[in-house]
Amino acid sequence: MAPRPMAAGAGRETARPAEPSPRPSPAASSLDPVRHGPRKTAMVALTFDADMTSYMEGQLDRGEVDSYANPRLIAELRRLKVPATFFMTGLWIERYPRVAAGLAADPLFEVADHSYDHKAFTTPCYGLGRTDDMRRSLRRTEALLDRLDPRHPRFFRFPGGCFDRAALKAVAAEGLTPVQWDVISGDAFATSADAIVRQTLAGVRGGSVVALHLGGGKPSGLTDDALPAIVRGLGERKLRPVTLSTLLGRR
Repeated sequence: MAPRPMAAGAGRETARPAEPSPRPSPAASSLDPVRHGPRKTAMVALTFDADMTSYMEGQLDRGEVDSYANPRLIAELRRLKVPATFFMTGLWIERYPRVAAGLAADPLFEVADHSYDHKAFTTPCYGLGRTDDMRRSLRRTEALLDRLDPRHPRFFRFPGGCFDRAALKAVAAEGLTPVQWDVISGDAFATSADAIVRQTLAGVRGGSVVALHLGGGKPSGLTDDALPAIVRGLGERKLRPVTLSTLLGRR
């Protein structure tokens, strides 16, 4: 995902201001992540990270959070007929199998890989614990995605957006294309919907990949509330939301 940090140790979310995309360690150019599509286009991709960690599962089990599936946001996308790409963790798919299946079956949307349990592929990374086996994390989630849609795009987004050369090699070895972003909405840290709208529209241009979040935890509703204004603002700039595959010419 775009960073939704968890505090070191306990994995509790840490409130921080919106941050720029993390800088990677030097990596071979052939392995570098995709950050945007062609600039000479009116298309942009709205991407939503569906995060789930063991700590977040505990929040749900303890009744501290109602849902991380956010049906209101999904309904808004459908109402506005806005295509979107969802980067899902394996734990999220397992927690919300019907929602995941519905997203995968909807021609407006596409689903992609965000690791199995949102553990970092390199550390430090916003307090995320490091995964024990990068390739196993990818394979577990790909197996779940294959059941939802055998033709799903082979895109991957690093948890926290953090990676190094070893992480890039692991992703390439599994035949996946790493995708970051050039516009981060700031919705993981925002305190108002207006702030999400301003930050998104300030950076977006033709070919942009926008990072947002699907989670419906506390506080909830900010991304939902921001979405109509973001879509309206894109239209005023003559920009058109499409899936990531469409933007990159993969379908």
